[in-house]
Amino acid sequence: MELLFISLDLTTTIILSVITLIGVYWFWLKPRLAPSNSFNNTMTMIKPSKLPNELTPKPSGATHEGSFVDRMIHSGKTMVVFYGSQTGTAEDFAQRLAKQAKRYGISATVCDPEECDMEELQRLTTIDKHLALFCLATYGEGDPTDNAQEFYEWLREDGRELNNLHYAVFGLGNKTYEHYNAIGKYVDKRLDEIGGVRMCEVGLGDDDGNIEDDFMAWATVFWESVCQKYELVLNADGTSMRQYKLVEGPFPSESVFTGEIGRLKSYEKQKPPFDLRNPYLASVLASRELFQKDCTRSCLHLELDISNTRIKYEAGDHVAVFPSNDESLVNRIGELVNANLDEVISLLNVDEDAQKKTPFPCPCSYRTALTYYLDITSILNTQILKEIAQYATDENEKALLTLMGSYSDEGKIKYKEWVLDGYRSIVHILEDLPSLKPPLDHLCELLPRLHPRYYSISSSPKVHPTCVHVTAVIVHYETPTKRIAKGVATNCFKELHDKHHVLEITEGTQENGTHIPGRFPIYIRKSTFRLPFKFQTPIIMIGPGTGLAPFRGFIQERHFYKTQNKPVGETILYYGCRNQAEDYLYRDELKYFVDEQILELYVAFSRDQEKKVYVTHLLKQHGEKLWKLIKDQNASVYVCGMARDVHSILIEIAQTYGEMTNERASAFVKELTQKGRYSQDVWS
Repeated sequence: MELLFISLDLTTTIILSVITLIGVYWFWLKPRLAPSNSFNNTMTMIKPSKLPNELTPKPSGATHEGSFVDRMIHSGKTMVVFYGSQTGTAEDFAQRLAKQAKRYGISATVCDPEECDMEELQRLTTIDKHLALFCLATYGEGDPTDNAQEFYEWLREDGRELNNLHYAVFGLGNKTYEHYNAIGKYVDKRLDEIGGVRMCEVGLGDDDGNIEDDFMAWATVFWESVCQKYELVLNADGTSMRQYKLVEGPFPSESVFTGEIGRLKSYEKQKPPFDLRNPYLASVLASRELFQKDCTRSCLHLELDISNTRIKYEAGDHVAVFPSNDESLVNRIGELVNANLDEVISLLNVDEDAQKKTPFPCPCSYRTALTYYLDITSILNTQILKEIAQYATDENEKALLTLMGSYSDEGKIKYKEWVLDGYRSIVHILEDLPSLKPPLDHLCELLPRLHPRYYSISSSPKVHPTCVHVTAVIVHYETPTKRIAKGVATNCFKELHDKHHVLEITEGTQENGTHIPGRFPIYIRKSTFRLPFKFQTPIIMIGPGTGLAPFRGFIQERHFYKTQNKPVGETILYYGCRNQAEDYLYRDELKYFVDEQILELYVAFSRDQEKKVYVTHLLKQHGEKLWKLIKDQNASVYVCGMARDVHSILIEIAQTYGEMTNERASAFVKELTQKGRYSQDVWS
């Protein structure tokens, strides 16, 4: 009996000790040992992918290296310009405002809100004659850009106070979309509500019109307001002030970038997670022409390999593709400015406290910069023209550039005629003004960054889990100056496809081929464009041309669930193209889904008859049917392209068949959006 008690005491002691140790680990050691990025890893598939620098804790702000306000105080700056940018335009405007500030004796810095502790905005008011500017693009359905998301959510929280913060907002949007400049308008209004002092009215840039003109007009009003409030005077000296200084080599070969977007040598050893600053170098598994042989235009279907990468996507997501510039254009710039493109250089910010140390990954060769990092095909803005005018030795050419960069009434007219209407890129300007020979390092500083191109993924991971499909019309047209303009990314696609076609002929491979010798840096951008959670919910998809792309993925997914004996609701597609015999995308595939009784298809061929027929005509003809689906069966509506037209038609249908007033019909459509039953695959 005594032995039994001893055994029980020993057993009890061991059990209690184990429980105690588990408790200590669970409540004390585990939180300390847990990786700081565990939450981010959990959320990877729910919200836009986080960038590498977001996976580490932000500095506490105790030193000027971590705090944007401390950095400003340390370097004597009084103005900060934040940008929310998806395609790079807002960031470009922010940089230009910071440069313009120098002409008024103001020292400014440009910051990415994602990399700043925005709680410090209130501390900014301690700086005499401070200014906080916000250049914010609206993306998707009235959403903030990826890098402004956290700031937007922070600003919406209750209890925020930014008393006496001197601010101004310039928004970037597109009037063809319903939520025009929603983010710029909201931030301007919200900052006013929580105590900020508005320096001038919010600026609204329209990408569907002339956003350059919108920006310059607003900047003029803004600076007039600042000068009046702070009693500043414009510096009449138009001398260019360099933001970056040239650092010449030699550089160790292992330190030289060769096209990597973020981490040096990242393409040699790929490491997840893959995102904006760490894209995955994806092989192109296959490509094929979607338009018929008689069509003078081209549209390609590409399949990008993501096997063994941990990259996941959902139907409706976007794939970002980092393109490279045409080799012939890069060489042409070298010829026109008499530069050695293989010279390796570095550009370093003259402001030691600047958040952005280099304009692009450095050191690298001029050839690398012009091929992978700089946009050499877009139209130059007036600020660049003004900066490079000093390098024209012909007085007439210098006067022309100076005039267009002046933003006078005459200058605006000339800029529109000569640059915008002539669609002149930097290559064309250098060709047409032969005395213009800017130093290539200064030109590299001025040219905008080459940003990724976004495409709606045209496949479903349920059917294609290891590859991403892209559907892209090849951009190729003649400009008014009789030059051929090509889309940067689609030209890369076309070159790769043509090389593949040559290999098919010379090597006798299969007609549609398998592997193409080429790769593109990519990453997946999450979208809110999603199928309903319930399979049986009816869906109405509206997408002319390549607007079909995301719906191809939706249809594949609905078909997949039907093969799994899931109850799939009505799947209706309204699609449009010019001619049935020329540009009908995925014709055989759509017919297959119709035959499988998964798809109800309506197609408008706009040019196959004397009187043009568009998708909008079909929607109006089917108004009563659509109303019953939406009102009685809770159908979800999806639009890719022609968003404004569809929005108006839905209001018209609600008025006609729902017997609503225009005001009530508009509210009804708005409610559909708020409930996630009316989605648009758009960005600006």
